[in-house]
Amino acid sequence: MPAQIIETNKTPLKRVDVDPITLDIIENALRNARQEMDVTLFRTAMSPGIREQHDAFPMIANPEGKMVVGQFGSFLHGFKAGYHGTLEEGDVIFINDPYSCNGAVSHCNDWLLIKPIFRDGRLIAWGCMFGHMTDIGGKVPGSLPTDARQIFEEGIALPPTKIYKKGELQEEILAILLNNTRVPEWNKSDFHAIIASCTMAERRCIELSERFGDDVFFSAMEELLERNKRAMSHLINTMVSEEKQSFEDYLCDDGMGMGPYKMTCAMWREGEKVIFDFEGTDPQSIGSVNFLLNEEMFKMFVGTYMISAFDPQILFNDGFYDLMEVRIPEGTLLKPKRPAALSCRTHALGRIFDLIGALLGQGAPDLLCAAGFSDSPHLMCSGHDRHGEWYQLFQIGFGGVPGRPLGDGPDGHSMWPGFTNVPNEFIESYFPLRIERYETIADTGGAGFNRGGNGIRTAYRFLETGDISIHDDRWLTYPWGVSGGEPGGRGTKIMVRNDGSREILPAKCDNIHVEEGDLLYYDTWGGGGWGDPLTRPAEKVALDVDRGLVTVEGAKRYGVVLNDDVSVNEAATTALREKMAADRPEIQLFNRGGTIEELKSRCKEETGLEPPKTPVFLNWFRKGTVQAAE
Repeated sequence: MPAQIIETNKTPLKRVDVDPITLDIIENALRNARQEMDVTLFRTAMSPGIREQHDAFPMIANPEGKMVVGQFGSFLHGFKAGYHGTLEEGDVIFINDPYSCNGAVSHCNDWLLIKPIFRDGRLIAWGCMFGHMTDIGGKVPGSLPTDARQIFEEGIALPPTKIYKKGELQEEILAILLNNTRVPEWNKSDFHAIIASCTMAERRCIELSERFGDDVFFSAMEELLERNKRAMSHLINTMVSEEKQSFEDYLCDDGMGMGPYKMTCAMWREGEKVIFDFEGTDPQSIGSVNFLLNEEMFKMFVGTYMISAFDPQILFNDGFYDLMEVRIPEGTLLKPKRPAALSCRTHALGRIFDLIGALLGQGAPDLLCAAGFSDSPHLMCSGHDRHGEWYQLFQIGFGGVPGRPLGDGPDGHSMWPGFTNVPNEFIESYFPLRIERYETIADTGGAGFNRGGNGIRTAYRFLETGDISIHDDRWLTYPWGVSGGEPGGRGTKIMVRNDGSREILPAKCDNIHVEEGDLLYYDTWGGGGWGDPLTRPAEKVALDVDRGLVTVEGAKRYGVVLNDDVSVNEAATTALREKMAADRPEIQLFNRGGTIEELKSRCKEETGLEPPKTPVFLNWFRKGTVQAAE
């Protein structure tokens, strides 16, 4: 049975006409309520991941559970499919087990709270928010073990559970959650901050319903969903071909020495509906890079991308979901079976956006963006300081944004909507770290008519002993360039020990011990380039060199030769560009920098790391047994 909503007022909500001015007022009031949810959370939470980086996602949904305003899609589809209990006024549901909600949250660090909103005994909306907890237990600080083989190694996981019953906090359940974390005060504060955020959504929805009436409020939400559907229908019919387009990309490795892992998707339109089929994606990993991709969440990813690229004025919501069908084979990297580990799913999550961009752009090459979302680099650092106090940092890094049809990709910028960096001053104030360098890395952006954004170098000086974990990707494969643009540079991680020795660290590793005085260079990847670099105005290249974004030698990738004063040597530039144009092969739509086999063969020489080995996959049989096989 589906979830049963207990309403004391059985009168159904009715669809009525809403005049344009009232609709506009309600739309903007809901937009503001969604922003208030964020502000409430960020000003109340304690962990830097939520407070400073804003790793949290709000949502207000209609009674059916469709997101009307929010950031990254509805969590309610997966929850409602897996929850079979009752819900009444004053209840709040807690979830962090991805398998119990079909990936509505995709790893256990994300604590999702769902609050049904009632007025006069009748369900009128939902308020939801999830935030990434710095730690939920498990085998490593940060709860994101690279070598986990099962979800049980990643920390505490709760299926949908009433954390509030009729307005009463279930203290025992919260105590269990807090007893399974290394930073209970942070998690307690973040939990109550999320509750406060959902309460803010409840307050604003009730105010709107009281002002305009339940039926008008309900009808306005329905109209906002339908308006989105009409707009997306036009975009789909305009931008998506009936001819099948396909693309594949790769996760470099799984942190256990195996890789790469193929992610492939085909896209085509049947009538008004667009189909996405992930047939051909590799089987699930024995490691923790699996991503339990919720179909409705993927629809929102696609919708967000299309709206941002083609019509940013469209309100993000779930109205268009009926226009998409998503097919993800079970037992694959993107639909793993329990109890496969999921904690490091961010690599696949980031790569999904590169995949979406490539699919949508093939039908409209002039609007195609290069690769650059690629990943969401993490650094975890923890230990006991000289006073015996526990410290623990979770930080998300940023890479280069890809070159685009409309201009260069920003350097060292977040692709996640609404994310910001943790200020260096904050890190140095609260953790035994000193940030000695924080800068873009010249030449890491792919060369192109529009340059890819450069990656970031952060140099962490450790002032105490401790242990670190690193999570990143794009160290073997390149963020690809498009339409003649070159790939972006790859990420590297180098530790300089206090005795002067240097060590190249893997992109995914845990339990790396550091001593006082050690220095970590954490370099992220750059975005791919867009368009033929030989057509980029030479004056722009010279300006990039003057600004430190491109080196004098790197300018030659654009066929530009500079004088000692960084002015353009016109004659030498013309000659070099003519030679490069004559010598290069035919321009392809995508430039990956080589095949997977070529990248692996030259891996050690270029990166200093051993190439990953062919993955060992898990074959799942009907009886539920597991067998490892090449």
